[in-house]
Amino acid sequence: MDDWETKAKYNIAETCCDSISVDQLQEFSDQKDAPENAKSIIPSSKRMDYGEIRGSKELRQNLANLYSSKVGTPLLIDNILITQGAIAANLLVFYALVQPGDHVIVHYPTYQQLYAVPASLGASVSLWHARPEKDWIPDLDELKALVTEKTKMIVINNPNNPTGAILPKALLQSIVSLAAAHAITVLSDEVYRPIFHSTTPLDASFPPSLLSLGAAHTLATGSLSKAYALAGIRVGWVASRSAALTARVYAARHYTTLAVSQLDSAVAAFALSPAVVHRLLARNIALAKANLRVLERFVVKHDDVVEWVRPVAGTTAFLRFHRGGRPVDDRVLCTRLVQETGVLWCPGRHCFGRDRDFAGFVRVGFCCAEEVLKEGLEKVRIWMRKEFDDLPLAENAEGADGEAERVLEVSEHVHQAD
Repeated sequence: MDDWETKAKYNIAETCCDSISVDQLQEFSDQKDAPENAKSIIPSSKRMDYGEIRGSKELRQNLANLYSSKVGTPLLIDNILITQGAIAANLLVFYALVQPGDHVIVHYPTYQQLYAVPASLGASVSLWHARPEKDWIPDLDELKALVTEKTKMIVINNPNNPTGAILPKALLQSIVSLAAAHAITVLSDEVYRPIFHSTTPLDASFPPSLLSLGAAHTLATGSLSKAYALAGIRVGWVASRSAALTARVYAARHYTTLAVSQLDSAVAAFALSPAVVHRLLARNIALAKANLRVLERFVVKHDDVVEWVRPVAGTTAFLRFHRGGRPVDDRVLCTRLVQETGVLWCPGRHCFGRDRDFAGFVRVGFCCAEEVLKEGLEKVRIWMRKEFDDLPLAENAEGADGEAERVLEVSEHVHQAD
């Protein structure tokens, strides 16, 4: 992404819902005609000191309201810490709770930070594999087999990047119960929540936030970037039912964030306010539904060389390109595409796994502007008609179901892209 996103004409690797401006955000308010409302988003007359160190009370209250919806016990605002994006939230959790010699189990594939940072802190990291033949839902018995007496944390990503799969409610409950029995903390990266485009709360498998299960040994992280289309304000959070866990993360936060910009926090609080948040999310979920239909038509049209597990939630899909069942070299595919057509995708083997994992896979971020997705996929279609048969096959590839080592070494991963 660092190498190519500013050069690509059709960025359909980006994972945020199509970003909006502050002016556009204003239009989502059902009180936009109220006197002085426009001035209330950015506090131009307020002193720009550090503000409230945990994060603005208004922002934390809006988050607490969202987490407390349809839950018997409300989430306390003092159990929410505001950070500079979810990337800072995850880092703080690891920094505060993971020590050298600890063991961490990580849902895989996922965002690289979730396994690379614990490893860099001296923990051994085991991967809990999700596989396409099981709809990218990992097996609970495999998780149980990974637990050791040194296991301190289980990390999940729900909805998942890059697959767009969900961990269903029953599995979440089992993870929480297993962790409780072994005194293990569970971290759930929920940055793509609540973009549920292919499931509803009426479905038995619909996943609640981990915090909705009420367990004290759990934490959740999130941000305004992905589901709320506001990556530019750099606001995220850590939340927990446990005051003790929150206090440990808060102590670590003093040495990193100190405080989040009051300007950013004001925009975030406005976006998550009752007058705005539901319309904003409705826009982004509608975008995800419409664009997924566009992507699905592309996959169906090329089903002789493209396969996928249709995503259930989030903003990404993981497509596998092959010839006669053998994966093509996804890095060559993505490099040539961006150079020759301006279309940016993320190669799966390079960005999400070791050399034998995810050969032929590419991550597509389909929640960009609809015209960008349509035009970009049309460029890919034309290019594939002429060039696809000449792409090299992936070498030494076992595919996503290959038996890879379960324990990571730091040196294997610190050089990779996210």
